[in-house]
Amino acid sequence: MHVPKRSAYWAVIPAAGVGERMRADIPKQYLKIHHQSILEHAINCLLTHNDIAGVVVAVAENDTMWQNLSFSTHKPVITTMGGRERYHSVKNALDRLSSIANENDWVLVHDAARPCLRHQDIDQLIKVLREHPVGGLLACPVRDTMKRSDENETVIQTVDRATLWHALTPQMFRIKQLRHALQAAIDHQVQVTDEAAAMERLGLQPKLVRGHADNIKVTTPEDLQLAAFYLTRLIDT
Repeated sequence: MHVPKRSAYWAVIPAAGVGERMRADIPKQYLKIHHQSILEHAINCLLTHNDIAGVVVAVAENDTMWQNLSFSTHKPVITTMGGRERYHSVKNALDRLSSIANENDWVLVHDAARPCLRHQDIDQLIKVLREHPVGGLLACPVRDTMKRSDENETVIQTVDRATLWHALTPQMFRIKQLRHALQAAIDHQVQVTDEAAAMERLGLQPKLVRGHADNIKVTTPEDLQLAAFYLTRLIDT
């Protein structure tokens, strides 16, 4: 009897951005928290998870800092050239990944600037989505009152938050399907800010998987301090 090959789980990290809002001298993913760069925290969480087979990182063409990072793992850590926008970098990484992975394997795309990811959330993402026909993403329900403004930052509407979520990462989809979705967005010159949006353009409906709210994206100097606090708590637990 033929036994179907078990799908593998890979990770992709787009790390070609410069992080202008951080107002730092180096790209924000290389800023350090607890003696490790933000990027190292993100990659190590993925590499040390039992289900992740390897990681592909998309770096900028003129990146001179990547070579200074080190990872104590037997799993592959592969680099490829980043693109102009985040979704270009993810597409490049998927193209590289396709040379070593099965097209029906799963890929977990994670932001380079999210250092506080937990194994527990990766576990939940895989558990919920492994049999899902589309895939999905970690997310948190919106807690605050939401306002819509005009171009002058004047409130024009209070938005019902009951069905609103904050999109987080990783976002998990099949390699072949996500490559197709991103290529379609590129071909039509439609900028998508995350992988789920690319899938939605094809009429697909990704599933939301509730994750921890401390899986923050470091964008401003204040976020750096908050991430350091959260990582201290994670280390102590």
